[in-house]
Amino acid sequence: MVANLAVRKLMVSNFRNYVSARMEIATGPVVLTGDNGAGKTNLLEAVSMLAPGRGLRRAKTSDLDRLDGGQPWAVAATVDSLYGEVDLGTGRDRDSERRLVKINGASARSQAALAEYVNIVWLTPQMDGLFLEGSGARRRFLDRLIYGFDAAHAGRLNAYEKALRDRARLLKTGQGDDAWLGALETQMVERGIAIAAARRDMVARLDLACKAAAGPFPGASVAVEGQVEDWLGTLPAVEAEDRFATTLISGRSKDRDHGGASVGPHKSDMAVTHLGKSMPAHLCSTGEQKAVLIAIVLAHAKLQAAEKGAPPILLLDEVAAHLDPERREALYGTLLGLNSQSWLTGTDVEIFDGLSGKARFFKVKEADVRPMADS
Repeated sequence: MVANLAVRKLMVSNFRNYVSARMEIATGPVVLTGDNGAGKTNLLEAVSMLAPGRGLRRAKTSDLDRLDGGQPWAVAATVDSLYGEVDLGTGRDRDSERRLVKINGASARSQAALAEYVNIVWLTPQMDGLFLEGSGARRRFLDRLIYGFDAAHAGRLNAYEKALRDRARLLKTGQGDDAWLGALETQMVERGIAIAAARRDMVARLDLACKAAAGPFPGASVAVEGQVEDWLGTLPAVEAEDRFATTLISGRSKDRDHGGASVGPHKSDMAVTHLGKSMPAHLCSTGEQKAVLIAIVLAHAKLQAAEKGAPPILLLDEVAAHLDPERREALYGTLLGLNSQSWLTGTDVEIFDGLSGKARFFKVKEADVRPMADS
């Protein structure tokens, strides 16, 4: 196992506002500076596509294509992974919305395979309202934290969501018999129980790490809320499976009328409390919510470094600009102490003075990225 995860080479083509770009990168922090609209966040999004999912903007695959490029987008990277150096590639299929993935030149069955090699966690300005949004955004955030500890979690989520969609379609059209529906519900139960168990395990360890937070970032309490998780907390796993299966069968009529399924891990939520104020995070001020979110990400990174030997790659878009000097220096100190490859963006290079001589600085201007001479 390597000392840290790191993107060592990054190549993008026809991606957002980039015709092409190539970066050679060291293992430590990476700082991207430049005007708004220059392409800084687009580079972070390109890195985020090296992990399973829809990236840090949750964009449709075709929306990543350069508007006047005429060609599908592609991202390729050489990565120091959990299993040594690996070449990862991904991009849109020329004739569809399908996202293709290659690992060391060989096609992967699905993008879930990326989680075997690299774990990437991000914070963006759009996530400032994470505690105020619907539960879906918090579930996705929690699931991404799990990938670094349980790479198979991504595949289970994909399989569960496919079975959930297929069951909803059969119920709506009335085309499915009991055997067909039962087979899909069995898949939902098997994957759903595993998903809920992984979330319970993650928040149990993360809760301890967040409560032990030191410095200017607040301590936090983290929990997962959901019917399936509650069953697992009070019943043996086999009985929880039976309860889930029985509930799906008895709920077919209701689910046919309303769509989806009325119970399952797709309904779960992550609950966070600011310990210093003994207040749910969604009731805290905007600044306090952001500080709690950063504290969770840093606690998770420390936990992964301690348990797996390697922290995740962190993509921190415009995070430092909105911190006071004390928290900014604490953030930089934590990142350097983790030996993490973190990517930070900002319009003003001066806010990154605390990383001078310790990070690789790049200037981004009109979709052109160049290393800065003094980095």
